[in-house]
Amino acid sequence: MDDDLRLADLLAALSVATDLGMGHEPEKAVRSCVLATELARAAGLPEARIRDVYYTSMLQHLGCTASSHELTYLFGDDRPVLAQAERTDESTLRGTAEMFALVGRGTGLRRPQHLGRVLRAGPSGNETILRSVCEVGGRMAERLHLGEGVRAALQDGTETWDGRGGAYGRAGEDITLPARFALLSAQAVLFDGLGGPEAALDVVRGRAERWFDPALVAIFVQVGPDLLRQLDATDVWEEVLAVEPRPVKCVPSSRIDEIAHVFADMVDLKSSFTLGHSSGVAELAAQAGERLGFPPERVTTLRRAALLHDLGRVAVSNAVWERPGRLTTTQWEQVRLHPYQTERILDRSSGLAHLSGIAGMHHERQDGTGYHHGVAGSAVPTEARILAAADTFQAMTQDRPHRPAVRREQAAEQLERDGVAGGLEAECVGAVVEAAGLRATRGRRSWPAGLTDREVEVLRLMARGSSNREIASQLVVSRRTAEHHVQHIYTKIGGSTRAAAAVFAMEHDLLR
Repeated sequence: MDDDLRLADLLAALSVATDLGMGHEPEKAVRSCVLATELARAAGLPEARIRDVYYTSMLQHLGCTASSHELTYLFGDDRPVLAQAERTDESTLRGTAEMFALVGRGTGLRRPQHLGRVLRAGPSGNETILRSVCEVGGRMAERLHLGEGVRAALQDGTETWDGRGGAYGRAGEDITLPARFALLSAQAVLFDGLGGPEAALDVVRGRAERWFDPALVAIFVQVGPDLLRQLDATDVWEEVLAVEPRPVKCVPSSRIDEIAHVFADMVDLKSSFTLGHSSGVAELAAQAGERLGFPPERVTTLRRAALLHDLGRVAVSNAVWERPGRLTTTQWEQVRLHPYQTERILDRSSGLAHLSGIAGMHHERQDGTGYHHGVAGSAVPTEARILAAADTFQAMTQDRPHRPAVRREQAAEQLERDGVAGGLEAECVGAVVEAAGLRATRGRRSWPAGLTDREVEVLRLMARGSSNREIASQLVVSRRTAEHHVQHIYTKIGGSTRAAAAVFAMEHDLLR
């Protein structure tokens, strides 16, 4: 349990979640990482600087779920917009038209509503979305202890060389160097996948001095196409570890919990109603394991699997997750596959693969009616049975678009009925219910960042997407008072977007 693990092995695997969140095929992030790292070497950067390029390009989309809720509200879906926006030059009339064509697509009679929302949001709405992504990416890089260079680069993740495309309007050499390498490499890999190295070369050349640093473009012109061809002929998972700057960065296995919490929060940020879900499931499952007499190392494995059990959720669009009515057959099939995606992500890391068999079975049932394996009885490990009960309880006690949260007592009763009926394992249900009923009330004399009791109430509402008007209504205060509270909160937590507030709330366990 105390052996060191290679950080790149863990993060490369988890970067697949950001690929899926962006609507890309798996391996896009690691391919970008290999390309950016080799371009940085060709530029003659020192290894310490290359390390910043390496992790920035690998985790360039670490904040990809930060804007999912807002994008769905505006456009009707999040993943198609993210995928299109990454490759579209919105400074051109054609690019603007391509993005506008996505507004409300597939929403039927609700499309005019989405068109109106986008028009009312205007440029400031787009700026808020970009800032959400950057603020969350930077904060999560900080939590991963990747260094100031990576944190600052992820903050600059949307900036373009001409200053017209990013969240903050930074331009030229004011943009951190790792961010410049990451942007060019991500675009090159994206267009290589669409049309091969020649297509990538055309795009990089065409966007020189607008999107890309011309000095980096010159390096890519010399070596980039050959590097892309080599990537197509190699095992990218072996290559991404081979190109890591030396000395390789290792972490003690005890830090898996810390890393898992970051990615759990990234997943839960995708929807305003899932904030804190994964950490709540992990707490319940770990306590239930202890009550069933699990030794410490087994409890640790269960807790980590619980933190990461919903990684595959990012592969499903928010048009599905936030649908208030009955799912279509196709949408339900997407939902059924999210545990499979979790398994595939975890299996890519030698340090996380042992968690996949538990995390990927959190929707299996003892009577064989679950998914995605559809197995029954002893084929479901005890840890997965506990996780299934904890996940069910936690979900029932949170609001969902199709129904309100139920009281904890009601959730416990329903869980016990499921145990009697044979869907969930009765002993595991009992342990989870006991863990939920005995959870200590967390009294606090002071809140983090100097927040007041009222500001914590406001933070909870704003994190879940309430507007200033809705906050004022729910707390029975004037709208101006609500606005003052919101601004004070942003000042105290060092953010300026709902997504940043949501991450802060999850980090400090303020959502319950």
